[in-house]
Amino acid sequence: MKVLVTGVKGQLGHDVVEHLLRQGITPIGVDKEDFDLTNEYETLYYVTQAKPDAVIHCAAYTAVDQAESDIERCCRINGQGTKNLVRAAVQCKSKFLYVSTDYVFPGTGEDPYEVDDPRGPKNIYGQSKMQGEVAVTSQMTAYFIVRTSWVYGVNGNNFVRTMLRLGEERNFLNVVDDQIGSPTYSDDLAKLLVDMIQTNKYGIYHATNEGYCSWAEFAREIMMRAGLLCEVRGIPTSQYKTPAQRPLNSRLSKKSLDAADFARLPHWEDALQRYLNIIR
Repeated sequence: MKVLVTGVKGQLGHDVVEHLLRQGITPIGVDKEDFDLTNEYETLYYVTQAKPDAVIHCAAYTAVDQAESDIERCCRINGQGTKNLVRAAVQCKSKFLYVSTDYVFPGTGEDPYEVDDPRGPKNIYGQSKMQGEVAVTSQMTAYFIVRTSWVYGVNGNNFVRTMLRLGEERNFLNVVDDQIGSPTYSDDLAKLLVDMIQTNKYGIYHATNEGYCSWAEFAREIMMRAGLLCEVRGIPTSQYKTPAQRPLNSRLSKKSLDAADFARLPHWEDALQRYLNIIR
């Protein structure tokens, strides 16, 4: 089996390739230097030459705040780029797995979002990822869409690394405490994606590490486990202005994973400790 993985230089793409190799599956790891996703002909040529049995699409424009002023580029990469990749996969008769986000939902209420709940993104990044979902569902009848949230991994910058750096520099930090979700370790998510692509259990799934917390609670856990004395002070989102509106509710229901007999990811606290063991 050959699996084409986009965004191989990112956190998730890197870990997906690692898990493919561990399972004896041939990865074709690509990034923007290999071909331009937004160019339909480049994408079609590369993918049809590679002839993958499956595609795991991890590449994305993820600069959430920057997207608010870089609308055209964000939507071109996440929307049109996904559409081009799907077209190529259809021509090759390849399985397709698209990695999406909790940001496609409006982020209101307190109940975990189900896979078929109405979407309603509140920022440009979320809108562009929803465009990517539509690109998949409008061109394929059998596909995987996996929504996740708050991803961090060994191969790149992320919230955990930022907290560790600031925790060594400062005595206290203000972190929002009214946005609730699930931190997700990319290594855990990657294993699920690799397991999933080897099945025919097509559908839409939500996959994050188990348990919920606020960003402030996550930050406190990072400081505590890293042995840093920096105090984390919780503040409301209203006191932390950003160009892009963030969802207050990023909880995602895992019922779809359960129904398909996919194992849920470990608890986020367990994942954080394993991550810290590696990077520190």
